[in-house]
Amino acid sequence: MIVRASRRAEIGQWVFLLVIVALGVLLASMLADNLARRNLRFGFEFLGARAGFDIPFHLISWTIYDTYARALLVSLLNTLLVAAMSVVAATLLGLLVGIMRLSVNWLVRSIALVFVEFVRNTPQLVQIIFWYVAILQSLPPPRQSIVLPGGILLNVRGLGLPDLVLREANGALAAWLAAAVLLATPLVWRLRVRAWRVGPWALVLPVLAACLLAAGVERIEYPRLTGFNVTGGTQIPPELVALWAGLTIYATAFIAEIVRGSIEAVPAGQHEAARALGLHQGQRTFLVVLPQAVRIMVPQLNSQYLNIIKSTTLGAAVAYPEIFQIFAGTVMNQSGKEVEIIIIVMAVFLSINLVFSAYMNWYNARVALVQK
Repeated sequence: MIVRASRRAEIGQWVFLLVIVALGVLLASMLADNLARRNLRFGFEFLGARAGFDIPFHLISWTIYDTYARALLVSLLNTLLVAAMSVVAATLLGLLVGIMRLSVNWLVRSIALVFVEFVRNTPQLVQIIFWYVAILQSLPPPRQSIVLPGGILLNVRGLGLPDLVLREANGALAAWLAAAVLLATPLVWRLRVRAWRVGPWALVLPVLAACLLAAGVERIEYPRLTGFNVTGGTQIPPELVALWAGLTIYATAFIAEIVRGSIEAVPAGQHEAARALGLHQGQRTFLVVLPQAVRIMVPQLNSQYLNIIKSTTLGAAVAYPEIFQIFAGTVMNQSGKEVEIIIIVMAVFLSINLVFSAYMNWYNARVALVQK
């Protein structure tokens, strides 16, 4: 009986797979017929054509003579930039607000509750537009820029930050080495060598990365007012700031609830044991409770991080040049390759999310509680 049921289940799986394949073939045939009726041909050769438009914000070089393929790369890097910034900021703020939700202070706990309920119950797109229109567009013009500490200028055209000018000889190499050393630091800390995880030895690699970066920097270029505009330094456009703020604050409210629930899921005996050892509130939270709560919150955080990555497409509402705004907007209108472009955009987001999810699943497997 068990063997017969197993065979029936296997046959059912094969039938389901054949139905899916047949449905895919049917949809492909319908697509080919529709394109033929419109005298269109399916293909991706348009990626080699000249773009002919400008992208105002780009992390790598871009000119109007570059191809659509490079426009895809430029807009993809812009998407990854705002996604990475939002993931880091939302994690830190979510941790803070989540701990505030459990505070014994009524005022602190109430402020965190009001923030979470207000942000979670208002549309994310509305929040992004609010930051762009009500906050950033009300800033003064460049000639009346707000001067912040460190030579930072803030005005309606964005945020002017000091820029590190690398040496022509080996400056870029030193910067890449510094980044590699900094990325390798957490991996070294996880080694079973206790001397590298605690004490002053833990600062060796970060200090080495700072020294490598300083050796490759020729000078620091500060933004300055020249005529009616700000020149020098690095100009962060308001569209990036608005999208980053909107994504970060919205995700913070959900991550805060994840943190609160995970902390409350830690057994009460752990709190009592830490209290019996004489640890104060901060030590109990960061040395005993949070390390155990992380094991509970990782799967839920993964879903929030994937939502942040997908929500970067809302940057089209404030004209931030991310992949949906540039490739599924401008490039689609110019090339007329709607199907191909949508397939490319879907494949890009699918690849990013699968890679990120695989990393989070690997990390979750390493920190997950093991039942014996």
